[in-house]
Amino acid sequence: MNTTDTAHLEDTTRPAGRRGASGRPPRAPKDDGRAGSRDAGRKPTTTIIVTTVLVLVALYFLVPVYWVVINATKSTEDLFATNGFWFGENFQLIENLRAVLTANGGIFPRWAVNSLIYSGVGSVLATYFAVAAGYALAKYRFPGRRVVYGLVLGGVLVPGTAVALPLFFLFSSLGITNTYWAVLIPSLVSPFGLFLASIYASAAVPDELLEAGRIDGVGEIGLFHKLALPQLTPAVVTIVLFQFVAIWNNYMLPLVMLADERLYPITLGLDNWRAQTDRLPEFYQLTTGGALLSVIPLAILILVLQRFWRGGLTEGSVKG
Repeated sequence: MNTTDTAHLEDTTRPAGRRGASGRPPRAPKDDGRAGSRDAGRKPTTTIIVTTVLVLVALYFLVPVYWVVINATKSTEDLFATNGFWFGENFQLIENLRAVLTANGGIFPRWAVNSLIYSGVGSVLATYFAVAAGYALAKYRFPGRRVVYGLVLGGVLVPGTAVALPLFFLFSSLGITNTYWAVLIPSLVSPFGLFLASIYASAAVPDELLEAGRIDGVGEIGLFHKLALPQLTPAVVTIVLFQFVAIWNNYMLPLVMLADERLYPITLGLDNWRAQTDRLPEFYQLTTGGALLSVIPLAILILVLQRFWRGGLTEGSVKG
């Protein structure tokens, strides 16, 4: 065996993991420690900043609720004589809530029923219309589609207070002001829900599924109800939640449209009580107790639907 063969044999028996492309062992990468120090310096700082921001946002939303809960347990005297963020000398939550439910001939339960009608019927129908329209925009190509989509985006940017007065003049000419329809009809339109449904439908409903349904003889309406709608369940729940909360908290539209106290939602009814506090201080306690009761349905709804809501947003973002 000559020298060349010996060198070749040594090269072939050397471990493969130690050789580079040229047959030489690769050099170990230089590590000056700066990359690790940068990561170690950034991660705790980022965590602290994000946590601080989230805590501040949580306090911003939770402190008013905490204030309402605490002050709903006080008497009218304690409401002004004690700290607003701690309990008073007399704990009378049950008495205050009973007074809320029986004041003005028991008008508060009527307001609560009105709010449930406006929010329940409005959110369900608005969600159905929004999901159907969003599905059509996402899965069908027709002339003027971009124009319609632009109008929808424009509707998202227009606040409800800007259209309340024009709607009043329109409904006044139709003779339906001071009725349930004056609040229900505008609640059936949800530009944001339509936009969200179109984005979600484009990602969650595959075109192959619809083509398979057409081959099996399913009509276009059947495709939406039988194939597309089950895929859009997370988006449906999300839109229902958003729309219900928006209608429940709506104040400007009922204020413009309604004059009969029996048609008021809770928001307008509580404001009516608050306006009487200058001459009747006990209405402060009625307003506070009513505000506490008005929060309970929203809290229950969010707790029940939050897993669908979070799942819908996460799934839509992943599929997108």
